[in-house]
Amino acid sequence: MNYWLYKTEPNECSISDLLQSDNGVIWEGVRNYQARNFLRSAQMDDLILIHHSSCAQVGVVGVAKIVQTAFDDPSQLDPASIYFDSKATAEKPRWSAVGVKGLVQFDKVLSLPELRQHAALRDMQLLRKGNRLSVMPVTEDEYQLVYRLGKV
Repeated sequence: MNYWLYKTEPNECSISDLLQSDNGVIWEGVRNYQARNFLRSAQMDDLILIHHSSCAQVGVVGVAKIVQTAFDDPSQLDPASIYFDSKATAEKPRWSAVGVKGLVQFDKVLSLPELRQHAALRDMQLLRKGNRLSVMPVTEDEYQLVYRLGKV
């Protein structure tokens, strides 16, 4: 099993949206090649820490899981989508999406300053200076600690 952290703006797709969806949602719109490659590496039932950004309470808010492995991101071919990519074609798609289903909402939002207080998380990719990836791996130990902190 792999562990991940996915960043989202809650007005786009919140932990509540993920929890309320019966079959999961399409995690689309990732337009960074390294993040896309991480999406492509995700396997069924991999666990994901969900991080809300660009909002009043920024931080890790819950857990989701992969319910559909990587497929061609449909938004890349949709001219009406903000994620449209004029260089992508049906024959040569550039971007991938996955299916994600919410599992748990944390009892509190875990902010970056709070996470930085834990020495065991000092190497966590999310906490590295300048890290802007929207999809990133986390270790099992990092996942377990963040989960315990969120479910107080």
